[in-house]
Amino acid sequence: MEARAIRQGSGPRRSAVRAAALIALGMVIATPPLPAAAAAPGDEAGQLVRLADGRRINLRCLGRGSPTVLLESGFGADSRGWGRVRPTVAARTRVCSYDRAGAGYSDPGPMPRDGAAIARDLDQALRRARINGPFIVVGHSAGGLYGLLFAARRASQVKGLVLVDPSVPFQTQRLAQAFGPGAGSIAPIRARPAKCLDAVEARDTTTCAPNDGDPHRTLLASRAATWRTQLSELDTLFTTTSEQVMRALPVVRRLPLTILTASKTGLAAAADDPGGLAWEGMHRQLAATFDQGVQRPVKSGHLMMVERPDVVAAAILDQVDASRH
Repeated sequence: MEARAIRQGSGPRRSAVRAAALIALGMVIATPPLPAAAAAPGDEAGQLVRLADGRRINLRCLGRGSPTVLLESGFGADSRGWGRVRPTVAARTRVCSYDRAGAGYSDPGPMPRDGAAIARDLDQALRRARINGPFIVVGHSAGGLYGLLFAARRASQVKGLVLVDPSVPFQTQRLAQAFGPGAGSIAPIRARPAKCLDAVEARDTTTCAPNDGDPHRTLLASRAATWRTQLSELDTLFTTTSEQVMRALPVVRRLPLTILTASKTGLAAAADDPGGLAWEGMHRQLAATFDQGVQRPVKSGHLMMVERPDVVAAAILDQVDASRH
């Protein structure tokens, strides 16, 4: 069922439905702080690749073999978030995660930080590092949209896509249309980076400092560019970036696609779960735009690569095996 097809009444029922939509929205955009065990061992930089404009992008690659699996993180996350998935994939082929501009060990990039800019950075970083295709592209949350844009840039070299509880184009607008004004708002998620930017510009480096005292993440949190980058990603995600993805879909529609949808039960959403129905419906519709698109529910929260790394790795390796055959 497409999200826009869900119509609600008024009163308590409508309030409950809107609340469910808001919960779903928060689940599928914001990336909570990762548990320490989710990160790869150590927090050192991997391979710092210098782009044509002098900026550096941090790549972390493990394993050997072809195709190379590329891991694109969700909003607010960096390459460490794939720490529970990478070893399993690296046992069979090469796998690379990376820090987007302004995150982890990568230098900030020029504004706007929309999907086209992000995909261009990854494309150039791989070329500079002499990491060649074929590729399997994996994207979590907002990284699903960025992964689609990279795949369109390298359509002849990408052999498969795995989207892990991905954001979808124009998601906020579609949720607002289905559940009423405000249901698709990213304002609660945007509030923190906006607050942190104001604090840093006022020379307050303690308000948004990480609780773990990690010196590198403390430095990141003290830089205005970190928060400007996050705000630019959010502000363009369901506007410019969504427009770019819609134009890219015809280019990538022939690629095999697997969408893993976070589900409370691991089954299709029930009739009394309007937020789940809407989310599943948007994923199913996205899968249907591909010639070989498959959508599967997974019993997991939004951080599926942390909660169910076995399922995520299996879906990736299925695409790896299919591309080899």
